[in-house]
Amino acid sequence: MDNKLGEYLEFAKDIAKYAGEIMIKYFNQSNGASYKGDKTIVTLADKEINSYLIKKVKEKYPTHSVDGEEEQFGKSDYVWVCDPVDGTAMYARHIPVAVFSLALVIKGITMVGVVFDPFTNSLYTAIKGNGAYKNGEKISVNNYDLEDMRTICHYDLWVGADYNLSSILEDLGKKAYIVGIGSVIRACMCVASGDFTLAIFPGTKHKNCDIAAVKVIVEEAGGKVTDLFGNEQRYDESINGAVISNNKVHEEIVEIINKYLKNRK
Repeated sequence: MDNKLGEYLEFAKDIAKYAGEIMIKYFNQSNGASYKGDKTIVTLADKEINSYLIKKVKEKYPTHSVDGEEEQFGKSDYVWVCDPVDGTAMYARHIPVAVFSLALVIKGITMVGVVFDPFTNSLYTAIKGNGAYKNGEKISVNNYDLEDMRTICHYDLWVGADYNLSSILEDLGKKAYIVGIGSVIRACMCVASGDFTLAIFPGTKHKNCDIAAVKVIVEEAGGKVTDLFGNEQRYDESINGAVISNNKVHEEIVEIINKYLKNRK
């Protein structure tokens, strides 16, 4: 689709490196945490990283647009979709579970994805059709079933989410070990690297920022990413939740979700 994807990836990696430095800078000091209208936390790091991304995109790719969780710029078929700090609730409390995420979405499809965890110095990258990597080493999902004792499922729940996953988790808990680590993107990188088997995410409005980079990284690692009901979706607009899996358990998870949410599509 675009012979510049390698260049775009290098640009994204440079942004990720800067973002990691900012995250570490504020982590051990007052990070200016405050609450937004939707009762989610924002820190100085979120704002500074988002503004830096917009500045750099304007300089290098002025015809592109930016859809950041904290700030947006322009309108284009080429959209840099960013979550400056995913896991802000943990980060604001000085708990080292948070990552930076950036994706280039072209006409709704994620073509390049980068996720950086500055606390473990883990850089996850992918270009569509070229595999997924952690610090330059190829990664892949596991092949565990739901009932496998090694299977771990991550979930997110919060007040005001459009979908309530409690009944699904109760059902799923009969088969798998379930955790919530405080950052869905970090958990999804665990899916990509084979440490987790799946993650379930109820986010909708403007939550493409959470899943855009995940989509290409997990799928290039051999996994599968859809909306909550097993459908493909665009990543330059709001989404309908997400199921992120090793592919092997995907259909089974979607069946469980449909059992409880089939009238909520």
